[in-house]
Amino acid sequence: MDNLAYKDDYRISEMIDGVTVMMSPRPRYEHVAVSGNIFVVFSIYLKRKTCKAFADGFDLYLDDKNRFVPDCMIVCDRSKIKHNGIHGAPNLVVEVLSRSTAENDRTKKKDAYARAGVSEYWIVDTWSKSVEVYYNRDNKLELNHIYYYLTDEEIAENDALPADDINKIKTIDTKIKVSIFDDLYVKLKDIFEDI
Repeated sequence: MDNLAYKDDYRISEMIDGVTVMMSPRPRYEHVAVSGNIFVVFSIYLKRKTCKAFADGFDLYLDDKNRFVPDCMIVCDRSKIKHNGIHGAPNLVVEVLSRSTAENDRTKKKDAYARAGVSEYWIVDTWSKSVEVYYNRDNKLELNHIYYYLTDEEIAENDALPADDINKIKTIDTKIKVSIFDDLYVKLKDIFEDI
């Protein structure tokens, strides 16, 4: 019984700029499902390739002051993969927002990822069903595009609107081009469907 109580209170910590920060104890279903969906897409694509995808729960040691637990990451330099985590910048990092940690994901952690040399950074919002994609330019992660998931029904409704309707979305993105690979496109439907 005591072990069960300890397990219920167990929290994972991160270190941000040298300060230990407790993470949310239990993510929402949507958080777990979306991060799992992204990991599966990456894993299938990377099968038999040099790069490797890692799911939530594996530590990332960026430097002496920053140790994170991203929701998903891709590492192409296998020398960074150690028994206790990734040591050095991954090529791509995904953070799925939680209300209690969103501010850090958008500020301090994003800045640390940029300085360390992460090439591509995704911030995934399960409430708005959106993915913000940032590219590293001169050690700054700059927003490249925000992708919003629309269901097939929402796309059909949008398509039925007259061309001059102010509510009509002119361009609907259905997939994300992953910049670190020539031929990887991630369908928004594969990330958010059934969430």
